[in-house]
Amino acid sequence: MKTLSAHPEAAAVAAPHRSVTGALAALSLAMLLSSLGTSIANVGLPSLATAFGASFQAVQWIVIAYLLAITTLIVSVGRLGDIIGRRRLLLYGLLLFTLASGLSGMAPQLGWLIAARALQGLGAAIMMALAMALVGESVPKAKTGSAMGWLGTTSAIGTALGPSLGGVLIAVLGWQAIFLVNLPLGIAAFYLAWRYLPADDRKPAGGRVAFDRLGTLLLALTLAAYALAMTLGRGDFGGLNLALLAAAALGAGLFLFSQARLASPLIKLAAFRQAGLSASLAMNALVSTVMMATLVVGPFYLARSLGLNAALVGFVLAIGPIVSALTGVPAGRLVDRMGASAIILGGLGAMGMGALGLALLPGLFGLAGYVAAIAILTPGYQLFQAANNTAVMRDVDPAQRGVISGMLNLARNLGLITGASFMGAVFALASGEGDVAIADPVSVAGGMRITFLVAAGMTVAALGIALGGRVFRRRGA
Repeated sequence: MKTLSAHPEAAAVAAPHRSVTGALAALSLAMLLSSLGTSIANVGLPSLATAFGASFQAVQWIVIAYLLAITTLIVSVGRLGDIIGRRRLLLYGLLLFTLASGLSGMAPQLGWLIAARALQGLGAAIMMALAMALVGESVPKAKTGSAMGWLGTTSAIGTALGPSLGGVLIAVLGWQAIFLVNLPLGIAAFYLAWRYLPADDRKPAGGRVAFDRLGTLLLALTLAAYALAMTLGRGDFGGLNLALLAAAALGAGLFLFSQARLASPLIKLAAFRQAGLSASLAMNALVSTVMMATLVVGPFYLARSLGLNAALVGFVLAIGPIVSALTGVPAGRLVDRMGASAIILGGLGAMGMGALGLALLPGLFGLAGYVAAIAILTPGYQLFQAANNTAVMRDVDPAQRGVISGMLNLARNLGLITGASFMGAVFALASGEGDVAIADPVSVAGGMRITFLVAAGMTVAALGIALGGRVFRRRGA
């Protein structure tokens, strides 16, 4: 067993530099496509509502279907990759994503498009989970941090590129182009993955592991119920939201009950007894909640309090993803040089200062204060992500890389979903207005101040988890 699990890493060390570069290019392009699939569709919603004669609430499902598929299935596809082969499943995922993009671009009606987007989301879930998992088999262990930095950079590029690229494509070629643009990129990613990723280990004939179908169904239904509870009603909780939360709680209980009794569960519950993994997942969810606050609150503050027009708001909001794209690779290199633990603390510290800056600096310096705070917060997030992902994935059991990668991505997605609802509710309550879209500039500024003080408190909580985990590991050693 030890020989088999060491084989991929040895191959990565011995592989020619061209093969490692090609493999990293394939994994990075997979991450770019999955993030581009979210951001480029958002900008097309008004055009799609006009094209299909549908309401904004109806066309929102073009985005929701994609995100739901990723959130509900990302852990399961990671586990499936561990069982049948991560390279093989990634190739299937790239193929599915590319074909679903073509189906989306040819959709004759809204229902067709929503269904195709759900398939595209399944492909994206496979790509996101297995791109991180395959780093351990494709890149030398000493370069894991740099590889994670590259993945973070390309994900940020996809997020930043989506709105501008989507706007140009719609204006020149029509809404179909925002989906069809994925075809050449998907084909390129498929070729690079097929050409450069190392072959999957051949498992012994009697060593096949059963895939947990019941656990997959229970987890998917649980996550779908939670995601819909956080999404529907735009943060205004009603009876339906509460019913969905109750269903999610019941589903979570049934899922844990099933996992404790299976010989080959979807998630080994013993993994959560490892302080490092539990801490990493909790921190990932917290910092993602904080980052979502910038997307929820930022547009209202920039438009209502600073009086910026839509074009300038879009430009300022793009600063965060651009900074992320520029700092991802340097963050990964710092992790390789200084160690993940120190960089996690440094990244969380920068995030805390950035969140506190967003609470205080815009009131003193206006737009310059807002941009300065974002320029502190965003590199801190990239430092944390590169270090946290490296700390988990560098030493994980090779047989569990897919499912652990899926859990890291799930924690991030759940943080983003929760942040959209929770931080939006905090902002509305702190603004003292039922509808922040019509709130006066002073109320919006006050709401932003309170929201980011709460966000700063969340980063302090994450920092406490990181410090606690560090002390625990030292005592254990």
